[in-house]
Amino acid sequence: MEEQQAIQRLKDGDISGLEFLVARHQVKAVRTAYLITRDLGLAEDIVQDSFLQAYRAIRGFDSTRLFEPWFMRSVVNASVKMMQRSARQVQVGDEADESVLAELAARVESVESQVESLEVQSQIWNAMQKLSPRQRTVVVQRYFLNMSEAEMARKSGTATGTIKWLLNAARERLRGLLAGRSEE
Repeated sequence: MEEQQAIQRLKDGDISGLEFLVARHQVKAVRTAYLITRDLGLAEDIVQDSFLQAYRAIRGFDSTRLFEPWFMRSVVNASVKMMQRSARQVQVGDEADESVLAELAARVESVESQVESLEVQSQIWNAMQKLSPRQRTVVVQRYFLNMSEAEMARKSGTATGTIKWLLNAARERLRGLLAGRSEE
């Protein structure tokens, strides 16, 4: 079955099309929600709810467009809303830099530093948790989903300048958080 066939089945009221879409998009959706919420159970719940919402709203979906961006936008939005409502959000000072992230990524890729990579990943996850949900979202979209700033702006209905500002603020914040860790 092709994605367009699955969508048409859903539009015709046949829920079997949802199985195909879940199989195709669930892993990426859960990963995205997890990167924003840092809670696997919550991420899975968000994705499940997003699939149900997609099923309910599929009749309004423009079949000439791709399903994944439409669906992933709902997952990202639901994740951000959940984090904004939740008390799990930690507020702290300033933001992060690509050079620190690139340095950490280079260490993770090195075969010799596999043991160290677990510690590095933990540092990154802990630093990511200290970002606001909007900052965490732009970092996830840019570095984990490989979205351009223009694409991020289009999908969120936000000005490109705002996305650039958020991304820069997030990188600055992460740089500060990660630099503080390496000094410990």
